[in-house]
Amino acid sequence: MTNLEHTGQGSEASERIVAYLSCVQGTLGKLPLNEIELVVGLLRQARAERKRVFLFGNGGSAATASHLACDLGKGTNGHGRPRLRVVALTDNMPLISAWANDSSYEEVFAQQLVEQVEPGDIVIGISASGNSRNVLNGIRVAKSAGAITVGLTGFDGGELKNQADHCIVVPDDSIDQVEDVHLMLGHIIASCLRS
Repeated sequence: MTNLEHTGQGSEASERIVAYLSCVQGTLGKLPLNEIELVVGLLRQARAERKRVFLFGNGGSAATASHLACDLGKGTNGHGRPRLRVVALTDNMPLISAWANDSSYEEVFAQQLVEQVEPGDIVIGISASGNSRNVLNGIRVAKSAGAITVGLTGFDGGELKNQADHCIVVPDDSIDQVEDVHLMLGHIIASCLRS
């Protein structure tokens, strides 16, 4: 007898675990492979042309942006290729709080991009709902500077689906599972860039 069975919670927990994993598996089977391949191609081009890649998001998506920046910046090195030039705009908390205080939280990514983003750079905004105002404002600034914009979102894509040049929409209505898949997408993209 396992500890869960002993407490009488085994079957309830097991059912929840199986249901969760089943939903994630179903979502993975519906991902837009052509959009994922397109993003891989854009990042390969950015690497070859020495363009920068900027990433940002809120909450769990901020952590995903930082994680993906690490994977792209270090985990894709080797075989004599140039390194990707990657910046997570989520990683400088003093700067984020300064912009939030002096401007507004809706501008924390846009204001960081104003002086940095250049034509041909890749800007990746991550928002499970697709409606995070500060992510949308960052995408707006990037587009006006001539950058190529990419959204990672979920649900129905929100506004981000319509604003970004390219968007990978995770077709799921659970924020937890959308965030799970965003992290997996980061690993998939980094794996493709390593090969």
